[in-house]
Amino acid sequence: MTRLADAAWPDVPRAATVLVPLGSLEQHGPHLPLDTDTVIAAAACRRAAELLDDPDVLVAPALAFGASGEHQSFAGTSSIGTDALRTVLVELARSMRTWAGRVVFVNGHGGNLDALRAAVTQLRDEGHDVRWLPCASDPDADLHAGHVETSLLLHLCPQRVRLERAVVGDRRPLAAILPTLVAHGVGAVSANGVLGDPTAASAAEGGRLLEAIAQTVAERVRTAA
Repeated sequence: MTRLADAAWPDVPRAATVLVPLGSLEQHGPHLPLDTDTVIAAAACRRAAELLDDPDVLVAPALAFGASGEHQSFAGTSSIGTDALRTVLVELARSMRTWAGRVVFVNGHGGNLDALRAAVTQLRDEGHDVRWLPCASDPDADLHAGHVETSLLLHLCPQRVRLERAVVGDRRPLAAILPTLVAHGVGAVSANGVLGDPTAASAAEGGRLLEAIAQTVAERVRTAA
C-alpha cells in the first residue's frame, strides 16, 4: 500500500488509480470523535489498497471537511457546505487527472452525496475517469454514531472512544425521520446526536465491518479497471 503523501514525484506511476478518502468534521454523539467519518474512510482506503496489492494504486490524504449542515446545531461541527465541497472535488480531480489514470473518491459521510454526485457527473462529462464509492457495509445498519460507527472506531482507535458516554439515540429508519432531519437537522430528531444504538458495539464487530467495507471497495475498483 503506497501513500501518495509519502511519494517523491519521480516515483508516482503515470497511470495511477488514486483513492481519496472523503469524510467530515461533525458531531458523532457524546462518545465518538468529530473526525469519525474521516477515520473510517481513510482506513477503508488503506485496507482496500492492501487487498488490491497493486503498486499503481495510491491512497491520498483524506479530505477532512465535508457538507455537514444537518449537524450544525452541535458544537464542533465544521462544514464547508455542498457548493464548496463540489468545487473542491472538481478541482482536486482535475489536478490529479493530469498525472493519474483514475480518481476514486471513497465517501464516509452521507451529507457529502449531493456534492459528490454533482462533481462526478461534471468531471465525467469533461472526459475524466472519476467515480465515487461509499463506505457501506450493511444496508440495514443504523444511521449515525450507532452500532456500526462505534464498532469501527473501537477497532481502529479504541483510545478515542468514550464508551462510558455511549447512549441510545433515535432508532427509527431514515425514511421515518428524513423530512424533519432535512428541514431542521439531526438535533430535531435526536438531542444527543445519535441515530442508532452504540451500547453493544465491539472492536471485533468493527474489524469484521471494516473488512467487509474494504472488500467491497477493492472489488469495485478492480472490476472497473
